[in-house]
Amino acid sequence: MPLIKDISSSLSAYSKGIALIKTLNLWRYFAIPLLISLVIAILIFAGAWQVKSALASYFSDLWPWAWGASTFATLSGFIGSAGILILGFTLTKFLVLALSGPFMSPVSERIDRHLNPNHKTNPSSTFVVLLSRSLRLNLGNLLREVGLTLMLLVLSLFPIVGLISAPLIFLVQSFYAGFGNLDYTMERYYDYRSSKSFLHQHRGLAIGNGIVFILISVIPVIGIILVLPLSVSAGTFTVLQVIKTQEREGSANNK
Repeated sequence: MPLIKDISSSLSAYSKGIALIKTLNLWRYFAIPLLISLVIAILIFAGAWQVKSALASYFSDLWPWAWGASTFATLSGFIGSAGILILGFTLTKFLVLALSGPFMSPVSERIDRHLNPNHKTNPSSTFVVLLSRSLRLNLGNLLREVGLTLMLLVLSLFPIVGLISAPLIFLVQSFYAGFGNLDYTMERYYDYRSSKSFLHQHRGLAIGNGIVFILISVIPVIGIILVLPLSVSAGTFTVLQVIKTQEREGSANNK
């Protein structure tokens, strides 16, 4: 099956990604997503703390009895801050992908030049253009992922569908994470609509890349540092392999 083949290819590309990072000495690019992630994390924790204090004060005034007021206020503050943290870290993935776009495209371009020294490709666009495309793509992906996730959560209330809802949610998240990682390469070869068409034909590439992306990103501290440059490097390799195959098939058909 093409889907399984693409997933397997994308998973195995991570070993190629590590080798390319070492060969091209791309370590300095790890600092960029780390800094972005730290800033976002600080803002999320600050927001959660403010929400906790505000909710604790609000519900403490609503509680009609003297006994249990402190416990009720603490509990409501905890639930509110937990909700902010969950929502915040769901958004973090897309914010890091979107804001890192202009910095990760050079990583993909260096790998492209290394693997295809004689291949003519469009250079990366300006910082503003890259950021605009990245924000547009990742915002759209965020809305679609949230919509699909909510739908699967509702369906999970039904007995049979509930058994497969969690794996499906994981695959949905993997697809959209991989979509963002692979677009750093596709932006030099395809316009926005063509990129979406390419990845819907090769969903397995995005899913395989995103599976490893999510698994690495949950590793405390080190996951934030490693995940994006490594995923972009692996994604670049897989996209270029597919493009090469398509070019060879196109040349063969024209003969």
